[in-house]
Amino acid sequence: MSDKLPVISGKELISFLKSLGYSAVRQRGSHIRMEKSTKAGTHKITIPNHNPIAKGTLNDMLGKVSIWNQISKKNLIEKIK
Repeated sequence: MSDKLPVISGKELISFLKSLGYSAVRQRGSHIRMEKSTKAGTHKITIPNHNPIAKGTLNDMLGKVSIWNQISKKNLIEKIK
């Protein structure tokens, strides 16, 4: 099975992060700031509301989300698809 990143929009990523417990706290232009309280502290991440999100940007964001939520990036990619 490949760990190929899906092509998704910022809106789709925001919905996915909400399902993981993140909440939108503010927006400035086309960027939405989301937060989630974890055992390690509060994880803050800024999501560009673009369609589609650039592959490198998506890869970096999923890497950070996987670390903060202690979920493998492979599992996150499978859940997004």
